[in-house]
Amino acid sequence: MLALSIVSPHGSNIASGKKTLEVRSWRPESLPIRDLLIVENSHFLSADNPVDPDGWAVAIVDVEEIHEWQPSEVKAACSNGWEPGYLAWCLSNVRPITNNTPTFNNVAVPAKRKLYDVELLQISQLGFG
Repeated sequence: MLALSIVSPHGSNIASGKKTLEVRSWRPESLPIRDLLIVENSHFLSADNPVDPDGWAVAIVDVEEIHEWQPSEVKAACSNGWEPGYLAWCLSNVRPITNNTPTFNNVAVPAKRKLYDVELLQISQLGFG
């Protein structure tokens, strides 16, 4: 399953429907992206710190559209302010992951940079879901 990591509390903001845009400086290779796993983590990831092993799954979303981020979209992105040159990923079909969601119950999901694959078979073999 394709995943995208988001620093806390913004993954939870996506799961609750409060955050409907994810702002990034880059564009994925193709659209739409269906069933994108949102992994929340506590640390900003960088080239020097590319993985946080203690992420957790918070939602599954679709990304149908990406456009230039607009000043009027600050609230939808749960941002503190607007800057030019960024892209707004429109998040739709948000499915929060709860304690009752099969496969993901209480499983640590590593957070990584950019889009990355999470092996669902490995998660379900841990005995959860």
